[in-house]
Formats: sequence, C-alpha cells, structure tokens
Amino acid sequence: MSYVLGLDLGTSGLKGILVDKSGEVVNEASSEYPLLTPKRGHSEQDPKEWYKAVKEVMKNIVESTPSAKDQLEGISFSGQMHSLVLLDEQNNVLRPAILWNDVRTTKQCERITKRVDSLIDITKNKALEGFTLPKLLWVKENEPDIWKRIATFLLPKDYLGYCLTGSKQMEYSDAAGTLLLDVARRMWSDEIAEALGMTTDICPKLVQSHDDIGKLDSELAEEIGFTKDIPVYSGGADNPCAALGAGIVRPDQGMASIGTSGVFLSYEETGDKTYNGDLHYFNHVIPNAFYTMGVTLAAGSSLSWFKQTFAPAESFEELLKGVSGVKPGSEGLLFAPYISGERTPYTDSMIRGTFLGMDIGHTRDHFARAVLEGITFSLKDSYELMKAHSNKYFSQIVSVGGGAKNPDWLQIQADIFNAPVVTLETEQGPAMGAAMIAAVGIGWFADLEVCSKTFVKYKSEVKPNPTAVKQYQQVYAHYKEIYPTIKSLSHKLAETHH
Repeated sequence: MSYVLGLDLGTSGLKGILVDKSGEVVNEASSEYPLLTPKRGHSEQDPKEWYKAVKEVMKNIVESTPSAKDQLEGISFSGQMHSLVLLDEQNNVLRPAILWNDVRTTKQCERITKRVDSLIDITKNKALEGFTLPKLLWVKENEPDIWKRIATFLLPKDYLGYCLTGSKQMEYSDAAGTLLLDVARRMWSDEIAEALGMTTDICPKLVQSHDDIGKLDSELAEEIGFTKDIPVYSGGADNPCAALGAGIVRPDQGMASIGTSGVFLSYEETGDKTYNGDLHYFNHVIPNAFYTMGVTLAAGSSLSWFKQTFAPAESFEELLKGVSGVKPGSEGLLFAPYISGERTPYTDSMIRGTFLGMDIGHTRDHFARAVLEGITFSLKDSYELMKAHSNKYFSQIVSVGGGAKNPDWLQIQADIFNAPVVTLETEQGPAMGAAMIAAVGIGWFADLEVCSKTFVKYKSEVKPNPTAVKQYQQVYAHYKEIYPTIKSLSHKLAETHH
C-alpha cells in the first residue's frame, strides 16, 4: 500500500488523515490545542502548539498503521486562513499568532480603506477584521518593538511547512487572504504595502499548492519512525481545500457548507470578474483557478442556539423530526439568522436576528423549519450575487457540514437553490483536499481534477420539487425585505442594549 497524509490545521485542533491510492481514508487522528483570549475581542494561539499537535498526530497514525513508516509517500496541509505568524531573522516566533477570528483591527481596516483607493481592484476584497494585513498594521501601530524585529510573516500551515522542512513560503490561496496579494497578477502588491508605510520584503516567496517545498526533516522523521525521505507539498487554505475535498472543480458546481458559520462557494475560471468586494474572491488551490464565496456568520450556530434555548434535552434529530409535516414557507413564519451580525450580502455587525409573522397557529415544528429555511435563504443571498454579477448557473450543489445530515434540510436546500443537491459518502473536509494535493504532488494523478474523480465519492442526489421551488421563490422575495425593514430598529436596540 502507498499512502499520502493530509493535515488540516484548524482553529481548535489539528486533524490528520492517511489516504491510499483509491481515495479511501485508512486512518485518522487529531490533537487539540488551546485558544488564547488575553483581552475581549482578541484571539491568539501559540504556533509551537501546532507543531506539538502535528508530531502527536503523525505518531498516532504510525502507531496504528505501522505500514505508513515505509509507505508514506507525501504530506500536505490545509490551514485556517488569515492568521498572522511573525518570525525574526533567526526564524523565532515573535509573538502569539493573531487569529482570523480576532476583531481588534476595526480602526486599521478603516485606515486601509481610506489610504488604498485601488484595494478592491488589486485584492478583489474589502478590508475586514479577519484578513492578515489589518493585523500587520495593528502590530506596526501597537507593538513597535516587535515590528522592528520582523523578518517575515507566514500563515499557520506555511509555518507548519517551515517546521517540517526548514523552508519558508506561502501559496496563492492563502496569500490571497492576506489583502496584500494582487489576485489576478499573482504577485505581492508593492502599491498596497507602500500606501501603509510597509514593504513587501517581509512577504515570503509565492508557490503553487502542489509545489514540493522540501523533505520531511530527518530528525523528525526518525523520531516518528519513517524509514525513507518523505516529500512535503505546500498545501492550501482551508476553504479551497474543503471545496477540493468536496469535488468542486467546475464552474457549474456550488458548495453549501454549514458549520458554525455558513459558506456558499463556487469555482471561477478567471481572476478578472468584478464582485466589487460584495463576495470574497480568492486564488484557488487548483492552479490558475479562483473561487468566490459568501459567508453567513450564524448558520449552524442559529440552529444550535434554537436547540439550546427551546429543546436543550433533545437531539437535533428529535428537534427536526416534525419539519417535514410543515409546508414550504413555514406557513408565513420567517427567520433571519442575523443573531451574530451578518457578513454576506450585508457587512453589518450591529444587525440582529428575528422571527417575523408569528401567529397563534404556529407550533415548534414551524419555528424549527423556519430556522432551516432562514439559514438556507441567507446562503442563497450569496448564490444570487454570483448569478447577478456573472450569470452563474449551478447544475449541482454539494452540501457539507450540518446541512448534509438531515434529509428534510437537504430537500429544503434543493428547493431553495433550485438545483440538485448531493452529499459526500465520507466527509473529511479540508484534510481531504490536503491529501489530494499531496497525491497530485507525488504524481499519482495528472492534476487535481483527475484526482477528484477517484478521491471524491457522492451519495445519491436530492432533486428540487418544482411546486416547492415556486413557493420558495415567493417566500425568498419576502425574506429579502427583512434586512432593510429591521435594520434601523435593530441598530437602535443594539445601541441601547450596549
């Protein structure tokens, strides 16, 4: 047997999957690490914890699959996007990594927007707190002693690549999430750096996702028990790796991913479309390709909140078992999932969620169905932006995460998106994308598209019901009126509440 190892460096832990040539997951292991929150709104991690976790994961996998010692042929990564790792001349970590979900940089985002007129033309994205550039600017303005000592910055999976091989680089899908990359031209933007009093000297060299970045460090390989040289490949950001692991390799496929937040993502062949920053637009892990995505801040977390508040003792299955008896549109009950603010299509941290249209005949099943519909409508907002800006048409939507676990919710997605919806036989998320990058890197497959035919396996598809599709078109038109209707009052309530 020959294997590749896909490593996914997430926010709460690191997951590794060992995959054979047929795309079967032979073994998996994970290791958790702490989140540091030194102040309100701050979110950090110690990069050394990631390295400890990767050693633990590799040891666990080799112990339970001893043949991996001789037959592991390649390693690659996916990783949390945007999080900032700072290194000095000796490659020492200068401070804890500032993570993607850290929100201390609002003022820096405002400065970037003011000073860089061509920001959206160059990077295709608006300045948001999650991106890396605002974090760099925050360090420059608040920690000048550290700023003076920075030799280079990396993102999490690139730092792990450095730990495993000794070489420093960043690949395009992660670089696109820094807000310093010229996305269409695939190079660092001196114009943006200079406008903010920086230089691109601290930016690492750029590589493709399946580029060989070196051999696994010999001491580390010996400690784990590997018996031969193992090439390591650069890898990619978690969202495009998840899309790759879900088989999204064509422009007519979309991915609806429902975790805590929700993502609607699609493949793009060119880097010259203009979404005016209304959607995220990044370089893909697939060479010369791109992807767009919209984000719903509270997708799965809306359903979790509903369950914890109204049915804490029940399972999700029990909570949702009555929704199939409720008609599309929940008989006039609408839910807007803005319970944590919203990202796409409204960048609004002050907006809050609502149930609208409650009447005496509504039962808990109506509310539960309205929550599922509201989350899906919010993802459809991103889908509609793609259609409006670039005439997107989806012949297939791959549903992953929480939305893929419930048959009624899958039908709701098919009806609201008006497209066939499929789920994955085994859902491994970004780690599978990382394994596929390694498989292409070592030459098992000619390219990632060919690899996906072997590695990605779908379950049967759920087709849209034409009657429900019509009903939902009308309900969605009402849903779109909620935000402009409640915005002013929602903001007033938020201000008095704080």
